[in-house]
Order: sequence, then C-alpha cells, then structure tokens
Amino acid sequence: MTLTMEEKSEIIKDFKRHPGDTGSPEVQVAILTTRIKQLTEHLRENKHDESSRRGLLKLVGRRRRLLAYLRQKDYKRFLTLTDKLNIRKK
Repeated sequence: MTLTMEEKSEIIKDFKRHPGDTGSPEVQVAILTTRIKQLTEHLRENKHDESSRRGLLKLVGRRRRLLAYLRQKDYKRFLTLTDKLNIRKK
C-alpha cells in the first residue's frame, strides 16, 4: 500500500523543478496523488477499513492545502500541475 523507492524516485524525477529537488509543492502533490490513488483502490475492495479511510481524508486535505498554496503563489504552475495529474481545479 505504500510507495516503493523506485516509484517515488520516478515521481520525483518527473516533477522536480531543479536537480536535487524533493520538497517543492509539485513533487509533494504528485506523491500525495499517487498515494491517494492507491488508497482509493484499497478502499474499493475493503469498504469497512475506517482507519485507511481516515488516512485518505488526511492525505486529501494535505494535498488540497498544498494546491491552494501553489495556486496563490504561481497560478501558471498550478494549472500545469493539475493538468498533468488530472486533478480537478476549483
């Protein structure tokens, strides 16, 4: 259910802004989106797993806050990221 190091490295490579970048909002949102997709699939099979559901809601909230920050600071980067990850924008 967690991300492997290879998956995480691939995501970082795709979304980094400069060499050595692992903490930019784009990278964080991409990693959170992958984890959210994994947890969503898990919850489709295990409907009564309430602790995982709570974890999913926490991840979605964290991603929402990061996207709000990015939207406020640099709207063009926000649009690019949401298009690349197929995330709905508000």
